[in-house]
Amino acid sequence: MAAEFPKHPFLLSIPEVEKATGTNVDKGLTSGQVAELQSKYPPNELDVGGSVAWYTIFIRQLCNAMILVLFFAMALSFGVNDYIEGGVLAAVIVLNVTIGFWQEYGAEKKMDALRALSSPSATVLRDGKTIVIPNFEVVPGDIVYLKMGDTVPADLRMFEAMNLQCDESSLTGEAIPVEKRVENDILVPGTDTLATTDEEVGIGDRINIAYATTIVRKGRGRGIVIATGMKTEVGKIAASTSKKNRKPGRSMNWKKYGKAQPVKGAFRRTYDFLGKFLGLTEGTPLQIKLAKLAYLLFFCALLLAVIVFGVNKFVVPNEVVIYAISTGIAIIPESLVAVLTISMVVATTVMRKANVVVRDLSALEALGGVTNICSDKTGTLTQGAMIVKNVWLPPSAVLSVRGSSDPSDPYKGTVHDKTEEVEEKKRDFDQERTTQAIKFDGVPDEKLNPKPERPAKMAELTPALRMFLLSAALCNLATVRYDEAENAWKTTGEPTEIALQVFTHRYDRNKKAMEAMGWKQVAEFPFDSSIKRMSVIYDVPEGNDVGFEAGKSVVFTKGAVERILDLCTHVGAGDNQEPMTQELKDKILDQMTKFASLGQRVLAVAYRPWPAGKYVPESSAPAPAGEDEETSPAQDAARAGVEKDLVLLGLAGIYDPPRRETSPSIFDCSRAGIRVHMLTGDHPETAKAIAKEVGILPSNEGVLSANVASTVVMKATDFDKMTDEEIDALEELPLVIARCAPETKTRMVEALRRRDAFMAMTGDGVNDAPSLSRADVGIAMGSGSDVAKSAAKIVLTDDKFNSIVAAIREGRRMFANIQKFVLHLLSSNVGEVILLIAGLGFQDESGFSVFPISPLEILWINMVTSSFPAFGLGREKASAEVMRKPPHDKRRGVFTNQILVDMLVYGLLMGICTLMTFVIVVYGKYGGNLGHDCNRAYSESCIPVFRARAAVFAELTWLILLSAWEFKDIRRSMFRLNPDDPSRFPLFKDLYNNRFLFWAVLIGLVSVFPTVYIPYLNRDVFKHTSISWEWGVVIGMTILYVFGIEAWKWVKRRFGILEDHKVVQGPWSQGEEGAKKFYKSQGMGAVKNWLSFGRTFSVGSRTESRSKAQSAGPLTPATTMPKNGNGTSTPGPVLPASSQAAAGTTGTTTPTTQEKERSS
Repeated sequence: MAAEFPKHPFLLSIPEVEKATGTNVDKGLTSGQVAELQSKYPPNELDVGGSVAWYTIFIRQLCNAMILVLFFAMALSFGVNDYIEGGVLAAVIVLNVTIGFWQEYGAEKKMDALRALSSPSATVLRDGKTIVIPNFEVVPGDIVYLKMGDTVPADLRMFEAMNLQCDESSLTGEAIPVEKRVENDILVPGTDTLATTDEEVGIGDRINIAYATTIVRKGRGRGIVIATGMKTEVGKIAASTSKKNRKPGRSMNWKKYGKAQPVKGAFRRTYDFLGKFLGLTEGTPLQIKLAKLAYLLFFCALLLAVIVFGVNKFVVPNEVVIYAISTGIAIIPESLVAVLTISMVVATTVMRKANVVVRDLSALEALGGVTNICSDKTGTLTQGAMIVKNVWLPPSAVLSVRGSSDPSDPYKGTVHDKTEEVEEKKRDFDQERTTQAIKFDGVPDEKLNPKPERPAKMAELTPALRMFLLSAALCNLATVRYDEAENAWKTTGEPTEIALQVFTHRYDRNKKAMEAMGWKQVAEFPFDSSIKRMSVIYDVPEGNDVGFEAGKSVVFTKGAVERILDLCTHVGAGDNQEPMTQELKDKILDQMTKFASLGQRVLAVAYRPWPAGKYVPESSAPAPAGEDEETSPAQDAARAGVEKDLVLLGLAGIYDPPRRETSPSIFDCSRAGIRVHMLTGDHPETAKAIAKEVGILPSNEGVLSANVASTVVMKATDFDKMTDEEIDALEELPLVIARCAPETKTRMVEALRRRDAFMAMTGDGVNDAPSLSRADVGIAMGSGSDVAKSAAKIVLTDDKFNSIVAAIREGRRMFANIQKFVLHLLSSNVGEVILLIAGLGFQDESGFSVFPISPLEILWINMVTSSFPAFGLGREKASAEVMRKPPHDKRRGVFTNQILVDMLVYGLLMGICTLMTFVIVVYGKYGGNLGHDCNRAYSESCIPVFRARAAVFAELTWLILLSAWEFKDIRRSMFRLNPDDPSRFPLFKDLYNNRFLFWAVLIGLVSVFPTVYIPYLNRDVFKHTSISWEWGVVIGMTILYVFGIEAWKWVKRRFGILEDHKVVQGPWSQGEEGAKKFYKSQGMGAVKNWLSFGRTFSVGSRTESRSKAQSAGPLTPATTMPKNGNGTSTPGPVLPASSQAAAGTTGTTTPTTQEKERSS
């Protein structure tokens, strides 16, 4: 809990905080105060939620809509003493509930194993003594000691900070550790105004506060506990993930909303409760659709029962009730829940092997409908590690590190000299040929016949670079080593120092190597957040390779560029050294800006030969080991005497590199109609640069309209100031939001939802938890916080963004397969209902309707015959086009127009075929003899009916089984499922491709014979008997049914009926396809060359270029655009002709700036 303060503690002085908490910074709390506070405040623990109780999971499964309908049918069966049918329905319910319970309970157990359970401790001052206590015993007012490596136990107002830096990446998303200070003169960000309220400063800028769960990376300090448990900043985030926000209009406050409000509020709350209980208002789109389907079928069953009763003039003996139950059973797909659940189990098993743990079974199918992904940057899109990307050496040398796949491995990637690339400005011929001065025959020769790209020059170890590496290696506290046991590079220290140390390893001039050559440290001036630099002093060894005189001392310094420049009198090393001038200083600052615009943190590195020869440490100077001693004026004077008259050696641009697979994964999302947004706590320029690098933003923002370009990148403060109406009025929502607070991410999720988007949120930090819980699909990283994992529905154990794409692909595959087996199950139900309703006209001598097919035959077909082929359809592989289609419409779900029409067509065809078979057998052979009481028992008079039932049962079984093969593709012919297969008759190969489905159908076809011919089983259970000549009718009708399906598929293909819609194309696409490629443009004057070149242009290259050009999606997919007046999606932003020509959208494929940079 939090103590009471007149205003936020970061705005208060230390005495004011002492007074508010009743503590003393020199003695701490007394034992009496601690006891009182422990009784007043709960333990210092986060309530992140534990495992879901087994009975909660069980009840959740029982309340499934389809299960409730089956319960009703079972109760009715037992009510009319039909114990066999009631027992079968009870078995169906048990099977469905068991499968669903087993999967969801197993997922929760898996999460239990992922939760990191620990009991950290804290060092506190009580009764004037320093003691170590468990974290949960910390109370507001405690004085807490912090040192490097500690986890901060609670929110602290720091009153002592010695070079203290805390890693707050899990809270704010900022990868770089935050330097802490003790003063309360906090400025409003971007201004010179002192903050007066907590609303003016975000948590990331309250640098005199150390937050709970963050980690001390450097230095030491002391602070006063101002908040514990769920009242800490991380606790507030955890609480917001489970906080239930009441929907608008549910208030019961009549004073505020009027006297009628309690009635309206009560009605709406009741509606919400019933909707939630019945599954009609909460859940994924598929869950809601299936719930609605279940109740729709239930009411259809009641309607059919009324029809049955009406035909029998509402004289309702048990026989009529049984017929009504049979009709109701026929319309309900009893195996749908089991098939759906088992298909999801198989999918989750596949995903688990791909490092994706599905906590919520329904989340996987929801992935298929995702239209937007809101992703954190640090550790998700990027590696969460720092690397030296660029180095500038005076006067103009620029080095670049390329191809590094592991920031900790100095031997991954190479260092290239970019100096010539920077100085050489290439002509832009497309820009020169404007529409006013276009020449059809004046294309420069170097445009038509460009010279081959020269390979980048490898950076040599020049004297200037040698000095830079020496200073960067020795003025550094990080360690980089190769672990033989783990076969991996291990690092310790602050991320920026690690990056510099790794860079020195590339030339084998690291700190360990230099000290082995004899360099000996004699003094260290640690990094000070107030002056933003650190320095070390080393004695020069004999035989050094940098030209220093042995026995003398050298000062090495690094730090913020502006701070180092103010101390420099010269620039460069060796022959390149020159005095510092204002012009040179401006040039250096321009170079710093260039690096910063690339998303890099820039550090300056300098040195100074000690003028007195050998440095002799004074008594007040810091010790070489870097011990934290109290500052003093003498010590400050000693430091000032050392850090002056420096020589600048160069600048280092350090950044957090994107994961290698991020850009191709984002491209896959773009091609699939999914828009990726970056929501990060980083600086806007850093976020913008990384977004361009991974492809979230176009390198050339000119392809965007002015309105979109102005809001495509926003700061959280600007976004938060906007009202919901202003956000909704934006043409497009921002693709990048920097300096995000948890509330910003939640508002973004809600803004997307108002645009009818179906979004996924990815993240690993505590700050991601609210949006993870409120997004339609929350995806947490396995290395992330427990709070985030508890709020998410899916956990990625490998933290890779491409695993998200794999999960989406699996979700889409499963969604397509769900459509297939739903069509398979429901079309058979339609056929059965048509058969039974028509059967009402077949009345025996007693006037009762005769079953064309018995109730247990229906249950056998629905539960046994249909189930296994449906399971097989659920195991179908993903089609090649699965990630080239837009997300499915969540309003329609699996029940698209094509599925509904196909269901009616195939069901009608099936019903007609089976009905004709019954008529042919009974009326064609036996003259319409329907016997007496043939629904209950076998007799000689019932032979015609029993033989007809057997024929109908066999035929219906075969039709359902063969339709499973037909539904492998709902548009292509079963006899040529793969249009690219060169085989003349690939039927067997295509069918055998899914072995489970192949054998399920084959065994099902054979299983008809024992059920028809086994004594007792046929007459007493299934109410049919052995047949002979009827097989000819069965086979003939089966062939007719297959012909009918093929004919309908041909009509759909021939006339383009019910085709899937395509991803809306636009001038650019996010991400980058596969490997980095360079696409050359062609001018209008190169038509002759193009014609001759086209004859030899390979098919593969042609396809590749066309794919790249066509994959350029709009800024936002149509499914996420604001709705116009008639409810349809408004089109994406349209570029003017001039912009399109500049963007290369006039029939040619022009390389973007990003592609040119990457191909160089």
